[in-house]
Amino acid sequence: MTSVFSKKDFIATKWFTLEKLIQLITGVLIVPQIFSLLGTVDIGKLKFVESVLGMLTPLFFLGLSGICIREIVFHPKRSQQILATAFYLRLISWSVILIGILIYFNSFESSPLKGLYYIITISYLFKLTDVFEYYLLAKKQTKIIFLSKITSLIIIVSLQYYGVKQQLDVYYFAKLIVLDFFIQGLIYTLILKYKKQFSFQHWTFSWPLGKSLLKMSFPLIVSNSLIMFYITIDELFLKYFLGDHANGIFATVQFLVIALSWNVGFSIINALYPSLAESFQNNRPLYIKKIRRLLQIMCALAILIGVLYTLFGNAILSTYFTESYAEAKTPLLIFCWAPLFVFIGMIYEKHLINTNDLQKNVYRFILGCIVNVILCYLLIPIWHVTGAAIAVLTSHFITNIVYIFLDTKSRKQLLLLF
Repeated sequence: MTSVFSKKDFIATKWFTLEKLIQLITGVLIVPQIFSLLGTVDIGKLKFVESVLGMLTPLFFLGLSGICIREIVFHPKRSQQILATAFYLRLISWSVILIGILIYFNSFESSPLKGLYYIITISYLFKLTDVFEYYLLAKKQTKIIFLSKITSLIIIVSLQYYGVKQQLDVYYFAKLIVLDFFIQGLIYTLILKYKKQFSFQHWTFSWPLGKSLLKMSFPLIVSNSLIMFYITIDELFLKYFLGDHANGIFATVQFLVIALSWNVGFSIINALYPSLAESFQNNRPLYIKKIRRLLQIMCALAILIGVLYTLFGNAILSTYFTESYAEAKTPLLIFCWAPLFVFIGMIYEKHLINTNDLQKNVYRFILGCIVNVILCYLLIPIWHVTGAAIAVLTSHFITNIVYIFLDTKSRKQLLLLF
């Protein structure tokens, strides 16, 4: 990796990877206890609320992450104005969504899950401070991100352990999500202010810049909306056909594969994206080499994840989870291969950001949504959670592999890498 990527790139990746490995270890120790304490029904309720609000995350985040990092790399002197504008755009969007949720639950819907919806919505307010991550990623100062997230992790895991020992309810653990984002944002703010990298008094909102950022990010907003919809489709169908228990089972599979596994790959790709953007702007042959090397690394990691859960998935579920989660064994054997397709799609999306070709992201996720809806409708009533795993794995394959080969330009670019 160091033969293509610089030492600074390697250090940035090291901190992200170390963070995810620590999260993995602590997750294995504490999260199964939370799942066992709350049971499949309460976990299913929390997962369903997170999934429904997750469909709104493109409106919360406005697709600004990759765009802002790219713009900071390309225009470093405008960093503060870019971040300030992104922050205020997201604050306005969050306020509008909050008002809509309050009106909905107080005028049209009386849901027993209303409290959970309010708690998770508030968590997105504190998530606004992740605009500081855009700057830190662009500047490859990932050590600060590591310190912030690990400090928050230590606090949250301690409180989760307390909640397990005291046998507290699902609302307690939902509130910890809010606290997690608050702590991370507070640490970012204090560190950046102490290091005098920002002059917060001079943060100004630029409407022309805001319109420009939104115009550039609009395809990402649409494609991310499609992503969240097609990821959430499974939970909606499971809820409709089978109820909260099935969502609790599927949440276990997603926790093991996504939270403990492919988030490591996601972090590596994000950490190296500024390096890709720099090379795309200054040295195209080196850019191609970096993309090729990153694909090799991520495919190897994805195969390792698949083999790990294929060989030890049943033992992990039997050892760390109660018998009520035994139904997750077969879906886990299927879904554990999703990272192989998803990692390729993540790298492809970064390439589309660099080339300003993001409309293709919209097309491929429209295709993924259609496939997932059809398969969920056909498979979940027959094979239950296993059907959901087959549906989402197939949709990932169609979205991240088949589409690239269907698109002539993307296929030619991919073949150049091999």
